[in-house]
Amino acid sequence: MMERSVILVDDDKSLRRATRQTLELAGFQVADFDSAADALSAVTPQLNGVIVTDVRMPQIDGLQLFARLRAIDPDLPVILITGHGDIPMAVQAIQDGAYDFIAKPFATERLVHTVQRASEKRQLVMENRALRQAAEQARSDLPLIGQTPAIENLRRTIRNIADTDVDVLIAGETGSGKEVVAQLLHEWGHRSRGNFVALNCGALPESVIESELFGHEAGAFTGAQKKRIGRIEHASGGTLFLDEIESMPAATQVKLLRVLEMREITPLGTNEARPVSLRVVAAAKVDLGDPAQRGEFREDLYYRLNVVTLTIPPLRERRDDIPLLFSHFLSAAARRFNRDVPVVDSATHRHLMQHDWPGNVRELVHFADRYALGVVPATHSAPEPDLHDPLPKRLERYEATLIRETLTAKNGNVQETIEALGIPRKTFYDKMQRHGINRAEFKTES
Repeated sequence: MMERSVILVDDDKSLRRATRQTLELAGFQVADFDSAADALSAVTPQLNGVIVTDVRMPQIDGLQLFARLRAIDPDLPVILITGHGDIPMAVQAIQDGAYDFIAKPFATERLVHTVQRASEKRQLVMENRALRQAAEQARSDLPLIGQTPAIENLRRTIRNIADTDVDVLIAGETGSGKEVVAQLLHEWGHRSRGNFVALNCGALPESVIESELFGHEAGAFTGAQKKRIGRIEHASGGTLFLDEIESMPAATQVKLLRVLEMREITPLGTNEARPVSLRVVAAAKVDLGDPAQRGEFREDLYYRLNVVTLTIPPLRERRDDIPLLFSHFLSAAARRFNRDVPVVDSATHRHLMQHDWPGNVRELVHFADRYALGVVPATHSAPEPDLHDPLPKRLERYEATLIRETLTAKNGNVQETIEALGIPRKTFYDKMQRHGINRAEFKTES
């Protein structure tokens, strides 16, 4: 928590001393000045504090001071202390961006309450600035942003092995950034001069994947009218990224194993073996080291790929990185949508830190897009639940929130949401209707 500070400006020594004591008793650190000129020397854009100033002062009055403070930092909260005759001027200053004005004589509670609110607003501004600055400083590590030990260790490991030719297995949950890690392995090493070729093994039918990987000669099969270079050969000199490799058909696994061992391919329709020079980076959503999860995936292929394993921690295990990531994605979304970057309020910050993010970084990106557009579902910015509510009502609210969060993580995909929730389809639709949830609200562009 940053220290709460106040700069107090008043040429009336007695009133200044009394106001200072009031604010210090309320927990603020106060620096007081008898002139605006002296106060200005203590103000910088980095000030995490509030300015409280009298309006009527010699040389530089409070309104002139306010104008100069606006030039230093337009987001600095300025509270004006006014006499009765100064109120119209103070109202104009509010319209020009002053935080508030307090008319003399004033109750100490009024002053303290106003300064507290202004201080909270300033702290939000400073926290958002710090996050944006950290995101800018992290651009050399983009798009693998984070400051937690787990992510720093991952970055360090990637840099250590990027310039080698060892094959790599990446483990991580859906949406955690496995392709991002694969791209960094490619870009931070000498193979960046070659192609980065990605293939999702789970997205292609068995009848197609072999041709996609190994290529074919003209006439190799019905419909093969011309020669095609496969993904493996196209990646020669660079990096081949095989996502969801656990979905690869058994017959294709055998041929891939030979490629890894011999570093050569034989396209369909020819007996000619062609040498290839490539690094293979594979990614899986399951733990291939666990026989129960490995299923039909070949054990020998697993060990051949598993020269180095990189594990990407899910967001729930590196929560301190979430505000930094969100700030980066929010700024990017605002630029993309031609919007101002919205301030992240305390309710949203609470949601960011408490949500488990089952969709990981992909879900966080979609949430940032919605926040930039101002279409975040109400459940994300709602206040904390009333603990006096009866248990059934609280359980109903939690159930609705869980369904919404899972739909968000799965981009509105009903089948994946049902599987994640582990409930029958009819039960799912019954609950959607009871809670008034519209699936269409959760579909976004991937």
